[in-house]
Amino acid sequence: MERELAAALEPILSDLGKPGGVQPDLRDEPWRDGDPQTASAFLYASDGSGQGISIILGQPAATQIVALADQVQEWAVEALWSLGRATNWPPCPHHPARHPLTAVVSTGRAVWACPTLGTEISDIGRLAS
Repeated sequence: MERELAAALEPILSDLGKPGGVQPDLRDEPWRDGDPQTASAFLYASDGSGQGISIILGQPAATQIVALADQVQEWAVEALWSLGRATNWPPCPHHPARHPLTAVVSTGRAVWACPTLGTEISDIGRLAS
């Protein structure tokens, strides 16, 4: 797997490993062949469904992590739904039954934030268990 993609994905997979998350079957199967400015792979769920993920190479790490977190979050919602589990991953601690957190860049860091309050909750990769 391309180094920048693996580095951007690492903190997101760490958060997915926390209670309430779901681990993907990550496969180094590029789906954006022909575009030298991107790196891509596939995430597969236990039901066999898959989704491509990608980043633009050379961007700041926080930008790459946030872009990838949005894609992984979309995959996680579908994977959790197919398992019959709550789909608001990662759940907002202020509104746990209402919505998931949103990935944003804040002061050069990739963070999870409450989309309603705009409050930073955690750096991506450091969600509390």
